[in-house]
This record gives sequence, structure tokens and C-alpha cells, in this order.
Amino acid sequence: MASGGRRDAPEAPDFGILKRLARDQLIYLLEQLPGKKDLFIEADLMSPLDRIANVSILKHEVDKLYKVETRPAPTCSDQFCFLVRPRIRTMRYIADIVNADKMSGRSRKYKIIFSPQKFYACEMVLEEEGVLGDVTCDEWSFYLLPLDEDIISMELPEFFRDYFLEGDHRWINSIARALQLLNSLYGPFGRAYGIGRCAKMSFELWRDLEGESEGDGQGRKPEIGNVFLMDRDTDYVTALCSQVVYEGLVDDTFRIKCGSVDFGPDVTSSDKSIKVLLNAQDKVFSQIRNEHFSSVFGFLSQKSRNLQAQYDRRRGMDIKQMKNFVSQELKGLKQEHRLLSLHIGACESIMKKKTKQDFQEMIKAEHSLLEGFDIRESTSFIEEHIDRQVSPIESLRLMCLLSITENGLVPKDYRSLKTQYLQSYGPEHLLTFHNLKRIGLLTEQAAGETLTAVESRVSKLVTDRAAGKITDAFNSLARKSNFRAISKKLGLIPRLDGEYDLKLPRDMAYVFSGAYVPLSCKIIEQVLERRGWQGLEEVVRLLSGHEFSVSDPAAEDSAEAQRVVLAVFLGGCTFSEIAALRFLGRERGCRFIFLTTAVTNSARVMEAMTEARA
Repeated sequence: MASGGRRDAPEAPDFGILKRLARDQLIYLLEQLPGKKDLFIEADLMSPLDRIANVSILKHEVDKLYKVETRPAPTCSDQFCFLVRPRIRTMRYIADIVNADKMSGRSRKYKIIFSPQKFYACEMVLEEEGVLGDVTCDEWSFYLLPLDEDIISMELPEFFRDYFLEGDHRWINSIARALQLLNSLYGPFGRAYGIGRCAKMSFELWRDLEGESEGDGQGRKPEIGNVFLMDRDTDYVTALCSQVVYEGLVDDTFRIKCGSVDFGPDVTSSDKSIKVLLNAQDKVFSQIRNEHFSSVFGFLSQKSRNLQAQYDRRRGMDIKQMKNFVSQELKGLKQEHRLLSLHIGACESIMKKKTKQDFQEMIKAEHSLLEGFDIRESTSFIEEHIDRQVSPIESLRLMCLLSITENGLVPKDYRSLKTQYLQSYGPEHLLTFHNLKRIGLLTEQAAGETLTAVESRVSKLVTDRAAGKITDAFNSLARKSNFRAISKKLGLIPRLDGEYDLKLPRDMAYVFSGAYVPLSCKIIEQVLERRGWQGLEEVVRLLSGHEFSVSDPAAEDSAEAQRVVLAVFLGGCTFSEIAALRFLGRERGCRFIFLTTAVTNSARVMEAMTEARA
């Protein structure tokens, strides 16, 4: 098992208060529209809502619940309340309802509650549609959803595409306010580190907000001492690799949504699906979530034998002992047995699916790409993958991994792979290639080199501020990954003497079968070790800069808080990175708390770039 460590890590802070704050604010906002009302909820707010408030709370003076995009039934309710994300298409939907009521002469009150905040563009659409004067608007500051004792999600999957592809900065305010809330409840943070343009902007806006609301949390003992902000585009490679820790594989195979997963009939061995909450409260899951998949079956079979032994104890019991056993232990054993059978079912289902997909061959090709060996063979494997039409998303992912690790594809390979892909999966994917090139995930070597040369010349002719904007524009057109040089500098590919023991891992590389240490996690490890970026100047240059390190001596008193690190991933974080940093925390006697715009994986990254909708 992946355990060990020099000293016990501190306990994670209690994030239950975040749920209570969000719930209380929502109830307050619903009460602002007194009397009976119909509530319309945006589809992707349903799961987060489920985690903080049950239906009985939502029924607080609510007559009927609707999902946004469905047409309300002819209803006698005089009040409509909309709980929505700030999206233009949703504003048009609301405007249609209001205008339809106007046409039919129906008079109602309308209230829109935006989560997590209202955008000016939304008001503009309502004004264009002629309904701004008919609605009242409010904000539900629901920035942070605790998914587990050490994972907090903002549940903003669209952030990745909005910021990194579209260059839309509107969510930065939400990130800054989320950091401000955490700092006021669990800070003040003694040290802040970060890398990436978005990380730097978010940090600076957060400091500005702190300056405006001076005094929040002053004089209180901090529970989190360090915060580290990182842009997803600092490390695309880790996000594109196949996951092999149990929690990552469950996410890749079944899609973990908002901390829970739907296990279908193939897992439950019945004709119905079961929704399972995956967190530290699940005694079986908490022991296998960070393990390499090869260790999981052995653990589950041992657990099964132990459980059977506990059941067998009943045989020699007298009446009094049996009564105690039934009242105290039986319920817990039954619950553990149910969870054990579910996770064994999940493992079997994963094995079946992965065997069908030539998973071992794919992992071998990925490792070759990461190490820089047998590139021709790996390219042939990708071509075969495309020709067999295994999966459009998987084929794209492998092409992107090849491009990033090789610092772009030679034009001949780029054109050949692109042509084969479009012929196999359809010409509607043409725009997807445009997006991948813009974001720097799938590029041609020559184009990338030309742009960076132009960029460096232009930078000399203009001021720093303007250069930043121009650099941004060029970066979005074609970003060089420099993966090989960074990998060499940081030692991301471990040198192996014999077999890598996945049951007793020696470093974070175990999350990728000992072949690769996640770049994002290695950067965090190095910066925390050095307490800054000293000695990492070459790595920073290869990563395109925007690093920062700021300390607040007044907040650095608590030694316990200094061992708690808030790792903030802007653009998504994978379960492999979470497992790697948990391992590092156990080794170093510190505790990592994860804040992410959303939990991601390779398929979600690819889908965010895809224009051809199925």
C-alpha cells in the first residue's frame, strides 16, 4: 500500500462551514421572494445543490421544481424564480418565458439568482429582449463546494475553454473571491506561490480585494499556511496521460460527477444503477483510491476474507454477545460488505473495458512518448488507432500527447495524422484541430518556431505591458511546450534499477506506473522545498514565466499551519495529481488541500476543445 512517511500530516480544516454558508445564503435569497413560487434550476447546478441542500430545504415555499430549458406547465403560480449560471442562452430562455406571459396578458413576479455571480453581458441580453425591467436579479455567492475532506471544487468545467481557448477573463473575479473567502475562514495564508498568467491575475485581484476589506480574519489562528496557484497550461502532459490509480480509472471509465458516480448494472450485478458517493467516509474506497490499479484487486480480496472472518465470529456467541453484535457491529459490516461488492464489480468492469481497448499497448505507447523513445512506433500506433476508429476522443488525446512531448509535430506528420483523422471520424472535426492549434495542444513545429521568433522581436519594440498582451496573443496561437528540456531539468522520468514496486512506491511516479512524475506536482514539490523559485530560473523560462512568490511574515507564526498547503489548479485537476500530492504529503508530513475550477481528465480536456457535437 502507498503509505509511510516521517511524521503525521496535520488534520484537514473543517470545510463543512462552506456548505452551511452556501445553504443559508440560498434560503435567504429564496425568502426575498415571499409566498409560493416555482423554482427553475439550471441542469449543472442540480448535482452541486444536491451536495449542500436536500429537496426539503429547496421546497421552502417552493411549489414546483423545474429544470431550466424545459417549458413550464400551465401553472397558477404568480412567482417564478430562476437559479442559473450566468449564460447568454439561459437569459434568452428566461426572456422567452417573460415575453410569452406578456403576450398572454399574464402578470407575474420574476427573480433571477445568478451563481456564482452576475455578468454584465447577461443584463445586456435581458435589456435587448425588453425584459430587464420585469425581473429582479440577485447573486448566490456559491463559489466553493467541498467534495471531500481535502478536495474543494468550484464546479466550473467551462472555465478551461473560456479562459485558455477563448481568452475570456470573466471567471477570474470568481477565483479571487473564492480565495478571499478561504483566506478569511482558514487564513491568513503566510506564503503564496504561483505560476501562469491566470494564476498571477487571480492572485493580484485577490490581494486587491483583501486590501479593500482589511481586518477579515485578523488575529485568528490560521489553519492553512501556504497557497500555490497553477494554470492548467503549465502542464498539459499530466492531464493527457491515461490514469492508473483507482480513483482516476473510475473517473475515466464511469465519470465521477460532483463527487459521486453512477454504477450501472454491469457493476451492481442487478438490473438497476446505483449512485455512490466517493469520499473518505467510504471505508473501502478511502483505502484504495490512491493505489495503483495493480494493487487494488489484492487488497479487495484480503478485505473480503477479513470481513468473512468477522461474520464467522457469530458462530461461537452466546445470546448476550449475539445481541451486542447485532446492535453494534452488524449494520457496519453489512454496509462495508455492500461497498466491497460494488468496488469489486467496478474493478471487473474496468478490466473488461480496458482489455477491449488494448489498454496495455496504449500505456506502452504513452510511456514511449514521455521518455522520447520509439517515436516512430508510437506514431504508427496512433495511426492504427485512428484507422480502426477506436474512439475519436482517444485518438485526439494521443495525437496531442505526441505533439506536446515532441514540441510540435513535423509538418508531414501533422498533415498525415490530420487527414487520416478527418477521413476516419468526419470533416466536422476540422474546427477542433483549429482549437487545438490555438491552445498549443496540437501544433506544427515550423509554425511554432516562427511565431516565437516574431514574438521575441516584437517584445523588444514595445513596453512591458503591451508586450504581455502581445505575448498572450502569440501564446494562444501556438505555445511551445519545451517538455523534453523541462523533463530533463526536473528529472520527471525516473531512472530505474530493476522493477518499480507499485505496492511500496518510492516517489510520485507511481501514479503513472513509475514511468513519469507529474510535472505540476514536481513544480509544487520543488518550490515548497526551496520556499520560492530560486534555482528554478531555467525551468520558469521554459514554462513561459509569470511565476510569483509572496510571503506575509505576520501570518507565518503557526508551525502547524505551515504544514498545510492549498494547491489551486486553474483549468482543472486530475485524480492522478491529487493522489501524487497526497503521497508527497504523507512523505513530508504535510497536508495538501485541493481547490480546482473542476476535476478534469484527458477526455474532458479533449471534449472542451471539440467543436463537432455528437
